[in-house]
Amino acid sequence: MKDLINILSEIHFAYPAMLFGLILLPLLIVYYIFSHKDHSPDIRYVHSAFAEEVKMSLRTRMRHIPMILRMLALTMLIIALARPQSSSRIHEISVEGIDIMIALDISGSMLAEDFQPNRMEAAKLTAIEFIDLRPNDRIGMTVFSGESFTLCPLTTDHRLLKELASGVTTGMVQDGTAIGDGLATAINGLRDSDAISRVIVLLTDGINNTGVIDPLTAAEMAALFGIRVYTIGIGSSGLVPYPFPTPFGIQYRDVEIPVDEDLLREIADKTGGKYYWAETQDALENVYEDIDRLERSIIEHTEFTMNTDEYLPLLLLAIMFFSAEIVLRYTWLRSVP
Repeated sequence: MKDLINILSEIHFAYPAMLFGLILLPLLIVYYIFSHKDHSPDIRYVHSAFAEEVKMSLRTRMRHIPMILRMLALTMLIIALARPQSSSRIHEISVEGIDIMIALDISGSMLAEDFQPNRMEAAKLTAIEFIDLRPNDRIGMTVFSGESFTLCPLTTDHRLLKELASGVTTGMVQDGTAIGDGLATAINGLRDSDAISRVIVLLTDGINNTGVIDPLTAAEMAALFGIRVYTIGIGSSGLVPYPFPTPFGIQYRDVEIPVDEDLLREIADKTGGKYYWAETQDALENVYEDIDRLERSIIEHTEFTMNTDEYLPLLLLAIMFFSAEIVLRYTWLRSVP
């Protein structure tokens, strides 16, 4: 039944105005009914009581068949004149995938709780939501603090990537903020990519204070490879609550964790990207949504439509019904004037 509905949904008419002819059919039926309403015989006999008990023969009961066949034939003919056609479409879609590396700061300062439950968890959550926005792209992730490493290379297996991202914690490597090393590791993950568009999303909440590679040198490397870098500074300005472990349990103190905005802005400018400042989790979500809008895959959609006439079976049915009507009307169901 579902297949039949799908087939019928593909049918359209080249001359749909011809279908108004179907309005005539009910009028013809009404005329036929009224013209055959009086069945009184033309010749009456004085003694006709003997005929009252005579049962109606099969031939008599079938006397309306020619009219039914004529209505069916006219219906098929009118629909055929409307020229029904079926359409077949061929879609050619080519997607220019964008390769994206997410470079995530996992230094100890990401435990600050100006985000809920803290910066690290908020950054992971929004990164996972960003991955869900990009089903057609290869995405990878690098993490950095005092050192950097590739958590997941470019992949289309987004489920695996999200599982790995969910398990990221601070303390996985030596503490610190090596922005240059983190950026260089992400560049290395994109260096051999053959995608036309290559992007790095770098998120950090601190100032570069360690590492082997200078951040601006890494930015120049990215520009050389044609990689755009979107930089995100995360964290509230001013004092923020930070958990400190003590012999008496976790104690909170208000500390200031500055972000080198000038450096992040310069990295973005050198590579043709953009710098964002996210003071709240909602702002961070908006940043990822903005990046998603700026870096959309190019989809080329070519559609070929071929129409096929479907009137021939209807025309054959109309001829068959007309022929059956004529044969019955002038043979078995022939009436005497």
